Formats: sequence, C-alpha cells, structure tokens
Amino acid sequence: MLRHNQRFLTQLYILADLFCTLVVFLAAYWLKFESDLLDSVKSVPFSTYLLWGTIYSFATVLIGFYLRFYSPKRRSNFSFDVLKILQIQSTSFLGLLSLLYFSNESNISREFLLIFFILNIIFIGLYRFIVKNVLSSLRRKGYNKRFVLILGAGSVGRSFYRNLMNRPELGYEALGFLDDFHDEHPLEYRHMRPIIGKLDDLQTILKNHPIDEVIMALPLEAHSKYGQIIDACEKAGVKTLIIPDFFDLLPARPLLDNFAGIPLINVRDVPLDELSNRILKRWFDILFSLIAIVLTSPVMLAVTIGIKLTSPGPVLFKQERVGYNRKTFHMLKFRSMHVSSGKQSDTQWTVENDPRRTRFGAFIRKTSLDELPQFFNVLLGHMSVVGPRPERPFFVEQFRDEIPKYMIKHQIRPGITGWAQANGLRGDTSIQERIQHDLFYIENWTFIFDLKIIGKTIVKGLMNKNAY
Repeated sequence: MLRHNQRFLTQLYILADLFCTLVVFLAAYWLKFESDLLDSVKSVPFSTYLLWGTIYSFATVLIGFYLRFYSPKRRSNFSFDVLKILQIQSTSFLGLLSLLYFSNESNISREFLLIFFILNIIFIGLYRFIVKNVLSSLRRKGYNKRFVLILGAGSVGRSFYRNLMNRPELGYEALGFLDDFHDEHPLEYRHMRPIIGKLDDLQTILKNHPIDEVIMALPLEAHSKYGQIIDACEKAGVKTLIIPDFFDLLPARPLLDNFAGIPLINVRDVPLDELSNRILKRWFDILFSLIAIVLTSPVMLAVTIGIKLTSPGPVLFKQERVGYNRKTFHMLKFRSMHVSSGKQSDTQWTVENDPRRTRFGAFIRKTSLDELPQFFNVLLGHMSVVGPRPERPFFVEQFRDEIPKYMIKHQIRPGITGWAQANGLRGDTSIQERIQHDLFYIENWTFIFDLKIIGKTIVKGLMNKNAY
C-alpha cells in the first residue's frame, strides 16, 4: 500500500527552508549592520527588514511549489536541486526588488539584500546536499525503503531489476515478479527475487504486502491486461509505472510528451530544447566568451606575432564545419600549417609529425592556443563554449552512415570543448567513444555539467598528447 509520509516530508522541507531563510536573514543583518565588517548606515528599523525578509521567505516557498521543488526527488540528482534553488531564489529576489520599487522603500539597503540573496543560495544548497547524502546513506543501510513489484520476468523486467540493485542509494527493494509465462527464472538468473505468482494474483498481493510501486515490464502480447492492472493498482493506492517493451530501442532518457492532446513518447529528451535552458546557456556563452577574449588578448597577440614571424600566409584559418541543425559555418583557428589547398585540408586528418605543420603551429596545437579565436564563433552564435566538437562536411557524410546516431550531435550547438574532449578523446581517438560521450552530454545537460566540463578542460585538457 502506498505510504503516506511524503506529505509529512514536504511539510518538513518547507519548515526547514523557512528556518534556514530566517537564520540566513539574521546572519546577513548582523554581517551588514552589526559586525563592523562593512560600512553601514541603518536608516530603516529592524522590523521593516524582518517584514520584507518574511515576504521573501514565503515567496520562495510558493515559487518552490510552482516549480515542483517539493515534489518527491528520491530518483533525481542533486544537480536538479541546484538548478531549482537558483531559479527559485533568483525569481524571488527579482520579485522582492519589484515590490520594494513599487512601495517606495528606497532606504532598504541593496547591499544587505544582495548578501541575503547569496547566503540563501549557499546555505539552502548546503543543507539540501547534506540531507540528500544522509538519506542516501540511510537507504544503503536499509532504512526508508520503498518496495516495488515487477510485472514481467522477461528480459525487460530482469534488466530493470539489475539496474535497481545497482542503485542502493535509491532505497528500493523488489518484492518479486509476477509473470504468466514463467514459473521461475532461468538458471543464470536464480539469484534474482522469485516469481511469486501470475498477473491475476496482483490484487491479492497488493492487499497482503506493503507495495509502493508496480513496475509493468510486460511484452506487447499482454497489452490487453494493462487496463485491468492499472485499475487494480489505483484501487490499492499504488503507483504504476510502465516500461515499454521496446525500451531497448530508446535512448537513455526518452520523454513523455503531449501532441494534440495525445500522450507520446519523445524518443530523445534534449534539455536544451527548453527555452529557459537555451537562454541560460546562451547568456553564459556570451559572458564567458567576452571575459575569455579580454583575458587572453595578450596571448592572442603573441600568437599572431609568432605566426607572422615563422611562416608566410594569413594569421587565421577558416574551415567549413557542420554545426547546429546540420547547417555549416566557418570555424576560426590560428593557422598552424603551411598554406595549402582547401580541398586538402577539408579531407585529410592531421597525423603525428604531420609535415604540413609549421614549428610554431605544432606548439600552438599542442597547447590548444590555436582554438582561442573560436570564442568569436561563440559570440556570433555559431558555437557554444561547451558542446560536441564540430566536424568537416566531408567526414560528416562519411560518419553518418558508418557510426550509429552520429547525426544527433547536431541537435545542439557545437562547442570549443565537450564531455568527450574533457575525458581525453581528442585527435586520434575513437569516433564511437566520442559520440557516446556527446550523446550522454546532450541527454544530461545541466548548467552545473557545463561548469564541470570547463573546469576539467582547464585542469586536464589544455595539453593533450593526441593534439597533433
């Protein structure tokens, strides 16, 4: 039977968020007005600050409900919490500033509000991180368990069971399987939970056992029983989840979509299809690229001089690449090779000790300095700071037939660096492995993931033995 502790946990989270916000408010007030660490003139009484702090606190809770921040998150990653915290706090902060403007509260310290806003993000994120890790640890030890019943003991049901057992931090335990076609597992799967009955036994088992969720992993032949099964689960107050029989054909994260009022399975969930995510990523790209161009301008000037002094020809090298939505663009690089025909450079890989390289070109390729002009590609919207690396049209036509799912990488903007490059997959490395990393990035994009890739690239990816 479905447990009724989620409402209690939601209320507990709300109280904890409000308490944390109150503590942060007091800390921010002390830091601004009482600590002598900052210059302060207190022209508004404490009670006024407390009033607006209370309004802000309750606004974060209401916006949190709207953004599903208090929905069950047992199966979600912490990055989900981080993104929601940023969204909630930013929206609440902008709302508070608007209210202050319309109420003519011009004497409220904006510096205090900024401290309050930043500390809220830090402390709520920190306590949520601690709570999530404590709960995961307790679940590994067998506490706070949820029980599932798997309908279907075929390959789909067994795959789900194996994956579930590999994630003990989720705190799920399988009671067993129901199946109309098997009485017991094949010999190699006898270590799994047993088959405890037929599908017609579902109602009795739900009545006699504490089942929280029923997982339907049935073949297409059992489609006629779906309605009966769902009715039995809903009558018992048990959640029902359906694994399509063709799930092995789907990518890691398909999406249940709605089209003309009909539910559909969107074969691939691309987080960057959402407008808010695209806007966030684009603004970050612009800001990061501007900062990078300013900071590296002395380096780019030195590289320009080095190219001019060591070989005749242009400083920049423009090459056609395939980017977002399979459209081509001209990617910029510092020229690292002797001037040659466009056809030669567009259809040949760079190899170790490539005779086409200049001596200075070998250095800037090894140190990735030849990639710096691509920040201008980012500003123009051709590329992103992070994304799959773009390829030349000649090789795209070749790989699209040879490598499964290769063309999916063009569903987002290409990047200066990517998950594959951050893991050392540059130059003479497996195209298949690169695509696997690119697909993982496309399906699992978060803003935090981008920051992780950038950090990993800076630490590990600038000098690379495969960068010929």
